[in-house]
Amino acid sequence: MTEKMFNRYKVIDVDTHITEPAGVWTDRVASKWGNNVPHIRRIEGRDMWFIGDTPAGGPGFYTMAGHDDTYPNVPMGYDDIPKASFDADARLALMDEEDIHGMVLYPNLGGFGSGGFLRLEEPALMLECVQAYNDFLVDWSSADSNRLLPVMALPFWDVEESVKEIQRSAAKGHRAVLFGSRPESFGAPPLAHTYWDPVWAATQDAGLSVSFHIGAGDISDITNDASNMGTKANFSRGGSLALLDNQNCLASLLFGGVCARFPKLDFVSVESGVGWLVCVLEMFDWQWKNGGVRKEHPEYDLLPSEYFKRQIYGSFWFEKAGVNAALEAFPDNLMWETDYPHPTSQYPSPNSCAVRPADYAEDTLAGVSEEIVKKVLQDTPARLYGVEL
Repeated sequence: MTEKMFNRYKVIDVDTHITEPAGVWTDRVASKWGNNVPHIRRIEGRDMWFIGDTPAGGPGFYTMAGHDDTYPNVPMGYDDIPKASFDADARLALMDEEDIHGMVLYPNLGGFGSGGFLRLEEPALMLECVQAYNDFLVDWSSADSNRLLPVMALPFWDVEESVKEIQRSAAKGHRAVLFGSRPESFGAPPLAHTYWDPVWAATQDAGLSVSFHIGAGDISDITNDASNMGTKANFSRGGSLALLDNQNCLASLLFGGVCARFPKLDFVSVESGVGWLVCVLEMFDWQWKNGGVRKEHPEYDLLPSEYFKRQIYGSFWFEKAGVNAALEAFPDNLMWETDYPHPTSQYPSPNSCAVRPADYAEDTLAGVSEEIVKKVLQDTPARLYGVEL
């Protein structure tokens, strides 16, 4: 019998999340800020994050792995969610159980593009909380720094401080920089603007990659059922559409010349799927050629699909039908993820159609060449995130 895929390689899961422990900020941020520092209160039995006296979500809302229901019926708090979601040793034990060698780590409370820190309102406190989170994540990952791979938050509202934080966090061991795909939704210049070039330059110089995680903008409509379609239907609708927003992100990077200006900088489209890549990049190439882009920008020496192959990556975790075509077109640019412990992660609950990570890989990648399977599960993420094999 052929050895299982997860036993043949040191498999790296490129998108998981930490459910931040209660003391992340209160243990690290100056006491002068009082209760404006993010903190946990238990309200009617539910653990909730607060900034000042304003609720800011709770650990149960985004930690649904193993839960026996769906949104809005979420776990009450830390006592009701897997310890592996917030404890590093428990996470490593889970990884051993699932035969997963490494996990790339993303946040929750700070937002998927660090926009959540803007709720703090005071710039000095915002910066201190970003730094506190980044330091916490390095400490958390130190349980095994070759398997737990931290992605730093960024004070993107201040480019100068962002550059400093990239340099500081890279020196501490962070593996990538988290950035929002639509900074204009927070009043900043759009992604393709040269305003951001110091951030890209600092990241490139540090040898890190840039992660664009879905849901980095305003996702309040996921829980606001304005159409009265039903809470669960609206939540599923919003979650589905969030994947598509990264198409805009790729268009900005490619047509805006970011890849051309920073040829050694890698970008990752996180949790956005891959089946659409073949169609979208073919469309980009078509528009590029027929729209006279090369004539306007002679410095753009490649087609969008060629820039993508050189320095952009995507990840998948639920697809079956579209994966093979994407792998055939971009065998060096695709990686696998689980999205643990989010609602549609690959750790099934009684009401989930998800499967175990290893079972999904065996089923989805059956028939794919061994060379490509090895790239997807091990070699590409190991190179991108500096994992020693």
